[in-house]
Amino acid sequence: MGSWTAIDLFCGAGGLSEGFRQAGVHVLAGQDIDATFGQTFSQTHNEATFVYGPIQSVSADDLLSAAGCSPGGVDILIGGPPCQGYSVYNHQRGADDPRAGLFKEYLRLVEAIQPRWLVMENVTGITSIAGGAIVREIQAGMRRLGYRVDMKLLKAEEYGVPQERRRMFFIATKEEHCPILFPNPTHGPELQPFVTVWDAISDLPSLKNGQDMGARAYGKSAQNPYQAVLRGDCTVVSNHSAPRLSKVNLERMKHIPPGGSWRDIPYDLLPAGMKKAKRSDHTKRYGRPAKSDLACTVLTKCDVHWGAYIHPTQDRSFSVREAARLQSFPDFFTFSGSRTEQYVQVGNAVPPLLGKAVAEAILSADNMKANVQPVRKKNGMLHAV
Repeated sequence: MGSWTAIDLFCGAGGLSEGFRQAGVHVLAGQDIDATFGQTFSQTHNEATFVYGPIQSVSADDLLSAAGCSPGGVDILIGGPPCQGYSVYNHQRGADDPRAGLFKEYLRLVEAIQPRWLVMENVTGITSIAGGAIVREIQAGMRRLGYRVDMKLLKAEEYGVPQERRRMFFIATKEEHCPILFPNPTHGPELQPFVTVWDAISDLPSLKNGQDMGARAYGKSAQNPYQAVLRGDCTVVSNHSAPRLSKVNLERMKHIPPGGSWRDIPYDLLPAGMKKAKRSDHTKRYGRPAKSDLACTVLTKCDVHWGAYIHPTQDRSFSVREAARLQSFPDFFTFSGSRTEQYVQVGNAVPPLLGKAVAEAILSADNMKANVQPVRKKNGMLHAV
């Protein structure tokens, strides 16, 4: 077949779209409720049209018109309904969270758009809500619309992302003769080595606490293939901006070695709430990863109080650009909005390299269709045509 096309729901800054684009898929439209995210999406996805608004008020006609397609004319509908209601980081999560129903809007649009393939991703916590009822409802909804569906937990680090990140992927298709494939890991034991924190960020200019460099020359060449790929043709680095941490947090950092955490902070400098903590608790808080480590999951803010977001060699937290590198975003992605909004865009995204691996698995599965011969009955026996 010719060029593949896709529409991205809940697109955010466009991490999943970028992964599919790297696999050769043309993302023609993206939808999101946040106009600032849409600005980032629009300026980094030139061939796509951004559709602004809450999913409940977006029609299939809106999306098909933006994409220049008719029902049945889009190959893949991709997207991740906002997942905070399911996340293991949200301790009040539950099926009654209003965000837990947004997958129904996804299915409403599937029914009208009629794509050949579906990709829905979410956090792993979705499997434990209401005893797995939401997962069963998603799968039943896809099957009711005529799709075969499978799901699998994927680990981002196994696909070249320098970060421990788990995502649940649903892949579904209407194609009768296609298997549903998930990508095989490319990194790990007996495979390519994991990409480390230092592999990802070591070429970026030094920053002081609270410093915003604006757009600045890199200052050194790419140190490895990962950096070279993410740099591409860029000559300057943008969004390399670190939040200003308090004086007491700077004092705490001085005691934390690479590979260390809150346990290395003297007792009298610990936050009041952590003085009663067990040594086995809060394992990532005030973490400073070693150069050879994978990053912990990049959240919607690199708050040192909640995770291992201290730079390996500098007394500050990760910049927006460093967080983007840890998510495998190319450097040409310039994130719009305030620094807080930039962190949210980066942290909410599917790592592009993970999205690319999923897209390539789908293209590979669809290609197998050409190698499957139809069969027909002759004299009561099945024969290949």
